[in-house]
Amino acid sequence: MADIALIDDDENIVASVSLALESQGHKVRAYHDGAAGLTGLERDPPDLAILDVKMPRMDGMEVLRRLRQTSELPVIILTSKDEEIDEILGFNLGADDYVHKPFSQRLLLERVKALLRRAGADAEEAAQPAGTPSKAIKRGKLTLDPARHASVWDGKQVKLTVTEFLLLQALASRPGFVKSRDNLMDAAYDDQVYVDDRTIDSHIKRMRKKFRQVDPEFDAIETLYGVGYRYRES
Repeated sequence: MADIALIDDDENIVASVSLALESQGHKVRAYHDGAAGLTGLERDPPDLAILDVKMPRMDGMEVLRRLRQTSELPVIILTSKDEEIDEILGFNLGADDYVHKPFSQRLLLERVKALLRRAGADAEEAAQPAGTPSKAIKRGKLTLDPARHASVWDGKQVKLTVTEFLLLQALASRPGFVKSRDNLMDAAYDDQVYVDDRTIDSHIKRMRKKFRQVDPEFDAIETLYGVGYRYRES
C-alpha cells in the first residue's frame, strides 16, 4: 500500500484512476491543477506522484521542473500519444516513467506497481539490521550506497531519481563492460514494462548533467554509439 498523489484536471480520469488505485489498497489524494498539486507534494510528500501534462494554473512540466529542484520523488507523467515532445521533455526534467493517454487502468496500475517496487528496494536495504555487510559501490571518485540511495562524486552529493540510480548502479557494478540499452532497461525497469531506447538515453543525459554540475570534467559514463553504454574503468 502506498500514498499516491494524482494531479489531473480531468475529473473523469481522477475518479476512475483513484478508484482503480484504491482497489489495490493505495491511498490516493487528488489535485485538480498544477499549482495546488505542487503545494501538496512539497508540504506532504507522497510515495509516488502521477502527473498530467496539460493543466490550468501550472502545467505538469513546470510542476516537475520545480519539484526536481528539491525532491527525487518517483513521478509518472501522463501525456497524449501525439505529443512526443512532452514525453522527451518529461524525461529530461526527471520523470521516472510515462503513460500515454488514452490508457488502460491495467497498464497504469502495472506502471505504478513497477515503480513502487523499484523505489521500495532501497527502503528494504535500509531496513536491514545493523551489522549487515554494506553493498556500497566505490569506483574512483564515485560512491554509491543503495541502502541510503546515496550517490557521491568526489565528496559531493549528487541527487538521483530512482531510475537514474538503478542505471548508474548497473553500469558501475561492472566498469569497462558494455551495457546495451536492453540490459539497462532490464536493470531499471520491471520486465513487464516496455520502454524504448530514447528513454534510456534521456535518463543518461540527465544523469551526466547532474554530475557535471559538481564536476565539469565528469566523463565516467561512455557512449558506444549503436552498442550502448559503459562505466569508464578508473
